[in-house]
Amino acid sequence: MPTYGVRGLAVAGASAVGAATLCYLLTALFPLVGVRMARSAAEQLDRDVLLGAVLAEVLFSVPYLLALLTAGTLVVIWTWRARKNLDAFPGAVPNLSPAWAIAGWLVPLANLVVPARVLADLLRNSVWQRRQSWLVGVWWASWLVFLIGDRFVARAEQQRYDRLTELPRNDAEFATYVRFYEDALAPRLVPAVACLVAGIAFVVLVRRISAAQQDRLSRAVPVWPGQPVWPGRPGWPAPAAPMPVAPTSPQVPPTPDGTIGA
Repeated sequence: MPTYGVRGLAVAGASAVGAATLCYLLTALFPLVGVRMARSAAEQLDRDVLLGAVLAEVLFSVPYLLALLTAGTLVVIWTWRARKNLDAFPGAVPNLSPAWAIAGWLVPLANLVVPARVLADLLRNSVWQRRQSWLVGVWWASWLVFLIGDRFVARAEQQRYDRLTELPRNDAEFATYVRFYEDALAPRLVPAVACLVAGIAFVVLVRRISAAQQDRLSRAVPVWPGQPVWPGRPGWPAPAAPMPVAPTSPQVPPTPDGTIGA
């Protein structure tokens, strides 16, 4: 069965997940910046400052979206490779096929359950320690809270923003923007904390699964001829014994009216 190295991909994927988590935390804390800009706009009665707050939040979200796209691509590839390696491990009994390692992240509704089952398969058949299965539960629960909480908070926040005066003209109307950003911080903390827990748990899972698989793959690689070894080091094959040569009779020169001697 073919096997795939996962160490380098695990490092890249874990780094991308960490970057996406950090970027999301920054976007979740943006109301702290928005409050200051809204207060400045209220003091100056300047609508352009409020527009600047909207643009600043968009700029905050761009790095998060890029990091999320990168992390998602690397995680899907890592999951598929790690799942394919299970097919080459004697004693491994995964519950889902390698196709679900990709489809599980992409199919709506299935992505709420299948990734957790795939990770549980990888952890159980790679690390061989059932007591670490709680990590999958922590990641799965926090991931669901993040997915559902982020969408719920974003929708509720958009509805509140749509009720604001589009072109504020006096102190009272500018004050509504200040209250909007003040009230936006607390709801964002719930998905932010869940995102942080999910990111840490997932990075730990990726590193442990990858380390266990890479160790098993390295112990299964033959020293010769699949892996070159320098002469004189352990594993270098001993010189082959010379092949025995069958005895032959001496050659004799040809004679007239005769044949070549054998």
